[in-house]
Amino acid sequence: MERNKNILLYPVSLIYGLITGIRNFLYNSDVLPSVEFNIPVICVGNITVGGTGKTPHTEYIAGLLRKDFHVVTLSRGYKRRTRDFRIASSSSLVSEIGDEPLQISRKFPDIMVTVDRDRVHGVKKILEQNPATDVIILDDGFQHRRITPGFSILLSDFERLIVRDHLLPYGNLRESTANMRRANIILITKSPEDLSPIQRRLIVKEFDKAPYQNLYFTTLTYKDPLPVFESSTTFTNKFDSEASDCGIVLVTGIAHPQPLKDYLLKKYNEIKHLPFSDHHNFNEDDILAISSAYNDLKSPVKYLFTTEKDAVRLREFTNIAEPIRSAFYYIPVGVNFLNDDKEEFDNMIFNYVRKNKRNNRVSEI
Repeated sequence: MERNKNILLYPVSLIYGLITGIRNFLYNSDVLPSVEFNIPVICVGNITVGGTGKTPHTEYIAGLLRKDFHVVTLSRGYKRRTRDFRIASSSSLVSEIGDEPLQISRKFPDIMVTVDRDRVHGVKKILEQNPATDVIILDDGFQHRRITPGFSILLSDFERLIVRDHLLPYGNLRESTANMRRANIILITKSPEDLSPIQRRLIVKEFDKAPYQNLYFTTLTYKDPLPVFESSTTFTNKFDSEASDCGIVLVTGIAHPQPLKDYLLKKYNEIKHLPFSDHHNFNEDDILAISSAYNDLKSPVKYLFTTEKDAVRLREFTNIAEPIRSAFYYIPVGVNFLNDDKEEFDNMIFNYVRKNKRNNRVSEI
């Protein structure tokens, strides 16, 4: 949702921009130290407040590389209660590593998923504990200037293009758009599938990318629902066959739930949406509200849908009873490249990792 702009905040944005500009200048001038590691490091991030699809794109890259390389992901673990270096395991809790790292770990149990508030310390711990690491993916690391990644990917939401935005608090940008020059690739995410060639050319022109940068358009795709609780029945296309008689409670704790709601509105006649804040910590009162909304559905067939990120939080409520438990499903999200750019993007990622695969040692600070 677009932030309501208050012109009185514009002077504060100028001050904020001065502060972030000085910070970036000090890093660019090597006054503040930044560490480059002797191993491929891919950064996936943004300069915008709110969701741009970082986790689905991190998962896409991890899934792309995992068959040929030893992949490790590293993030800070937003809103977790711990602060130190952690490795995700099958017994990890959201409070220990955060919802998005836990989501990645559950999707790719063969990948080492780690969190650390200090990313430099995190990379060192990864190389210490897993010397076979071939590539590290920094999830949401674009503004973490203490590390110099070998390859940076900057995301911009199609509906909130960074070149049309302003700095906080007047707008949604955490730093100036001039810093998008640090990116090797710019991805315009959540693009409409029917984006016309003219629209694409206008946006590319608006971004005025550097010659060394590539710009691609991606869209999010919603996949078949899967059970939140492992004991539930696996999806078997029954939702499509029952759509006309089906009522849905949609539970979301993400920054921009409207695209998911719009997707479901095309399929189901009755939808009750319970929106929560991004990374919401569900409690017992929330579970009661969810159960009440489910019971209030008038359709003869009823289900509850949520996002993949929210599912890892809700799964920790072991006291959710039937029929709610069996009716709870989450909708996985995938990434598609428009304009047949998938192969070119994939090759750029593969070539970077292959060419830069080195001995796992830390460079001197």
